[in-house]
Amino acid sequence: MVTSTELLAYIPSPAQGVWHVGPLALRAYALCIIVGIVVAIVWGDRRWVARGGEKGTVLDIAVWAVPFGLIGGRLYHVITDWSTYFGEGGSPADALKIWQGGLGIWGAVALGAVGAWIGCRRRGIPLPALGDAIAPAIVLAQAIGRLGNWFNQELYGRETTVPWGLEIYERTDASGRVDTLNGVSNGVVQQVVHPTFLYELVWNLLIVVLLVAVDRRFKIGHGRLFALYVAGYCAGRFWIELMRSDHATEILGIRVNSFTSAIVFLAAVAYFVLAKKGREEPSDLQPHRAGGQAAVAADTDDASVNTDRTDGDRSEVNGEKK
Repeated sequence: MVTSTELLAYIPSPAQGVWHVGPLALRAYALCIIVGIVVAIVWGDRRWVARGGEKGTVLDIAVWAVPFGLIGGRLYHVITDWSTYFGEGGSPADALKIWQGGLGIWGAVALGAVGAWIGCRRRGIPLPALGDAIAPAIVLAQAIGRLGNWFNQELYGRETTVPWGLEIYERTDASGRVDTLNGVSNGVVQQVVHPTFLYELVWNLLIVVLLVAVDRRFKIGHGRLFALYVAGYCAGRFWIELMRSDHATEILGIRVNSFTSAIVFLAAVAYFVLAKKGREEPSDLQPHRAGGQAAVAADTDDASVNTDRTDGDRSEVNGEKK
């Protein structure tokens, strides 16, 4: 048991992560996710407009990307932590309870990109350019979302004695039974651990600063800034993942998320190096729906034919007058 004098410098966890207002349960995790999404949409749209795009575009794309991203994030979490839900003692129904935490960033980005691609295709704008515009906003949203892990007392690291260690409290329900997710702290400190949620939050904020600085200095485009975000995040997630102590699927004794981080990092770096240099022109960011040019060409041809016919009619009339 840790003494009170040893806890003076430690970071406390919130006493609870859920507040009940009548039949409504307000969950800090969900609120953090929602705030992050709103911030990403607002800032991302401003960045898109600054590049020459139309205002409101990011919100239109988010209608597709956000649901796809949430589903992808949950699927990745469940797949990589299969035994928790479908193993011995597991509850398959819990796989659907996204409010309890558990969103894998890799699945969220992958399936979210599919949703964004659909939205971009419908609107007629280039997906890589949109990715560059929203990249800093996305990683800022991830930083905000990590606060939800703090409220849930999850995704923390190994036990430690460093001054910034995180206190993990025992939480109980009204009857006194232990309820880590929905309960309230009874003041008992179970352990002091590395606050890996905080490490990732700070790392994400550093990436935000890096992306904004690089974008202003070098004016990169064609998806390369988004690739830089992915590579930077993977680099941090790799070493942070090695510090975590919660249950996770492993390959050769290494957490699967570390393998994923390494593979995605290499792919992102390759894209950054090989992708087209420079930045799209503002005109390239304007909506251009499929068939738009053909329709314009057809309208132009019709206008020419009508003009010729009108000129011919006028000539005949003039001839009769003569």
